[in-house]
Amino acid sequence: MENKQELKRKIRRFWVGIIWLLLLPFVACEKSIDFDLEEAPPKLVVEATIESSEAPRVVLTQSLNYFGVVSPQLLLNSFVRNAEVYVSNGTLTHRLKEYSVPIAAGITLYYYSTDSASLSTAFTGEEGKAYTLRIISEGKEYNAQTTIPDFTRKIDSVWWKAPPPNADTGNAIVMVKATDKPGYGDYIRYFTKRNSEGFLPGLNSVFDDLFIDGTTYELQVEPGWNRSFEREEEDAFFKRGDTVTLKLSAIDKATYDFWRTMEYSYASVGNPFSTPVKIAGNISNGALGYFGGYASRYRTISIPR
Repeated sequence: MENKQELKRKIRRFWVGIIWLLLLPFVACEKSIDFDLEEAPPKLVVEATIESSEAPRVVLTQSLNYFGVVSPQLLLNSFVRNAEVYVSNGTLTHRLKEYSVPIAAGITLYYYSTDSASLSTAFTGEEGKAYTLRIISEGKEYNAQTTIPDFTRKIDSVWWKAPPPNADTGNAIVMVKATDKPGYGDYIRYFTKRNSEGFLPGLNSVFDDLFIDGTTYELQVEPGWNRSFEREEEDAFFKRGDTVTLKLSAIDKATYDFWRTMEYSYASVGNPFSTPVKIAGNISNGALGYFGGYASRYRTISIPR
């Protein structure tokens, strides 16, 4: 079971930019254009994952009005409670239990995971297997499916090097050398953990193998970014003295498409000339979000002071 602080980080990260329903109206040089926008009814928002050797975890919330005033209490009240949530591996079907995590006075987070009182149908994720998700909430049913793919990317080595001459000498760059298995259709997502902090996804965290299929390549690993905060130039570097853990996860195409479109929307927020993008979720019945499978490998490096 994940510790409370790590779960708090994951749920908080999910909030930031999970749905961008509208872009800012285009404003011409001489004439303002006003839109009379109707308030859209809330939709179910799903963040569901199953990882190799880990229990499934599902967070359910309701979408918020795009132009509404967002407050901490409003966010906390948007958790969807008392839903029926089932995950199946094709042989076993397990009903997940709702758990609460008090993190401060009057502040409680909620999620669904393995019911410890019903372990006869419980299971953890396995590479190469497919999984289905079924949610029943407020009389509506939602479905999704995902696969935990085989891990086909080999992590050959991880090392650090000094930053460019014009950068702070206390900074450090982490590099990875990896080999992609021949055959197109491999997708990955990466995260980093700095010291005792939780894992955070990179600014652009998902990649396909269109240009590196079957090759050995080297890449800079940028630190994961907490999207609750504005990203600064220094956030592109680790620091001397850091212990860095790289988490590299194989994902299926639906998970790749969700995060590819989601991260594009992060990058385009506030840009009136950007192309509108639809988040490519995989939940049925009009729900937002995704159900994704992860096959993960880890490497850790300590950067000397």
